[in-house]
Amino acid sequence: MDLHGFLKALARSWVTVAVCLVLAVGAALAVTNLSAPVYAADTQLFVATRSGEDTAQLSQGQSFSQARVQSYAAIVPTRQVTGPVVRELKLRTTAEELASRITAEAPPNTVLINITVRDSDRKRAAEIANAVAAHFSAVVERLETPRPMGPGREADTPPDPVSPVSLGVTEHAVAPAAPVSPRPLLNLVGGVCVGLLLAAGLVVLRETLDTTLKTSQALGELTGLPGLGAIPYDKSAPAQPLITAARHSQRAEAFRKLRTNLQFAQVDDRPQIIMVTSSVPGEGKTNTSVNLALSLVEAGVSTCLVDADLRRPCVAETFGLVQDAGLTTVLIGQARAEDVMQQVGKGLSVLAGGAVPPNPTELLASARMNEVLHDLANTYEAVIIDTAPLLPVADTIGLAPLAQGTLLVVRASKTSRDQVRTATEALEQVGGRLLGTVFNMVAPPKSDRYGAYGAYGELPAPRLAAHQKEATVMDLTGEK
Repeated sequence: MDLHGFLKALARSWVTVAVCLVLAVGAALAVTNLSAPVYAADTQLFVATRSGEDTAQLSQGQSFSQARVQSYAAIVPTRQVTGPVVRELKLRTTAEELASRITAEAPPNTVLINITVRDSDRKRAAEIANAVAAHFSAVVERLETPRPMGPGREADTPPDPVSPVSLGVTEHAVAPAAPVSPRPLLNLVGGVCVGLLLAAGLVVLRETLDTTLKTSQALGELTGLPGLGAIPYDKSAPAQPLITAARHSQRAEAFRKLRTNLQFAQVDDRPQIIMVTSSVPGEGKTNTSVNLALSLVEAGVSTCLVDADLRRPCVAETFGLVQDAGLTTVLIGQARAEDVMQQVGKGLSVLAGGAVPPNPTELLASARMNEVLHDLANTYEAVIIDTAPLLPVADTIGLAPLAQGTLLVVRASKTSRDQVRTATEALEQVGGRLLGTVFNMVAPPKSDRYGAYGAYGELPAPRLAAHQKEATVMDLTGEK
C-alpha cells in the first residue's frame, strides 16, 4: 500500500480514526486527572579541595575534585544518606523508597553536583532536598577523611586528620511553584499521537485482511479487463430500481455511460447477445441487466431482455410482468418466444423466466437454448441475458459459450478478490468472451456535478417562459 492508498484508506475509515482519537485522548485526560501531582525540588553542591597555597596546588586540587565528583554523585541515593534523612524529618517511608525519588548528576568537566528530590508535597520536597544535601556532604567528608594508623607506624600523621575535600551548597532548594507531573498538554499530545498510531495500525491491519475490491483500478489490475462502468450507490435504488424514474441522477448517467462504453468497446466485432452475471448473489446483476436494456432502448436500439436466472427469476417482478410464461415455456416447446414476449414502455421486449424448472443447468446449455438466442438476435439489435451467479451454481457456465459476450458485475467493497478471480477463470475455461466489468454500488462523489447542469439540453425555466410568451405574441399578431 502506497502513501496515497493509505491516506484514502484513512479517509474511508474516518469513523475508526475518530473512535481511536476519542479513546486515546480520553485515556490521557483520565490519567492526568487521576494522577497525583509530583513536585521536584533542586539543590546544587560545589566540591572543593582544602589545600592549595599556590597555582600548581590549586590546579591539582581542581583535577582531583573533577576526578572524584562522579563517584560522589553515586553516593547521594545510598542508605548512608537517606537513612539519616528519614529519621531526621520523621518521614513515613523507608530509606530505599526515598532513594528511588532522588536523582543526582555531575555535569562533565565541572565540580558541581545537582540533586533533585520528587515528592507529592511541594514544601516537603524542598525540605528533603536540603536535608539530603547536608547529610551527603557529611558522608563524603567522612569518607574522604584519612584514618590514623597505629602508634609508632606513622609518625607524620596529624593527630586530627581532616578531609581533603569540602562540599558547599551553592543553591538551596525552595518549594517548587508547579508540579513536574502530570503534564496535561504533554499527555494530550501523547494521547493524540497514540490515537493516530492506533488508528493507522487498525486501518493497515484491516486493509491487509480485507480482500474486497474498493476501486475500479484495483478491479482492472486483478482481472485485466476494461472497466466499462462504475455505478454509484443510491439508497433509493431498492424502491426505484429503474433509471427511468430518475432520468438525470448520477446512477442514470452511469448506466448511459455503460451503454456508450459497451457500444465502443468492441467496434470491430460488436456482440449482439450479451450475458450479464456476477460471482455471487447480491452484487446487482439483475439491476444492471434491466437498466442496461432500458438505456439501450433509450438510445434507439431494439432490445430484448431475457431472464435466464431460472432459480431466482427477478426481471418480471422488477417490471411488474407475468412470471409464469417465459423462457422455460419456450425451451420445452409449449410456446414460441413471440407468443410469451412482454412489452415494457416503448421498445423494450422482455422474455420472463417462466416456471422454475427442476433442471435449469441442462435447459440453459441445450441446443434449444442456442436456437432461441439466435432467433432473438435475428429479431432484435441487442439481446441482454440476466443469468444466475457463477460460483453457487453451474447454470451460467453452461450458458456462457452460447453468448457472444459477458459482462461481469462486481460489487464494491463486497466481492472478494478470490471470488472475482475464480469467476473469471471459470468463464475463460468454457470459452466465454469477457467484454469487461461493471463496478457496482461504488461510493458516489461528494458533489453531484451532473446536477449543476440540470436538464441538459433544456432551457432554464425563466428563459423558457420568455420564449413561450414571445411565441404567444407572434401567434396573436401573425408576425414572425
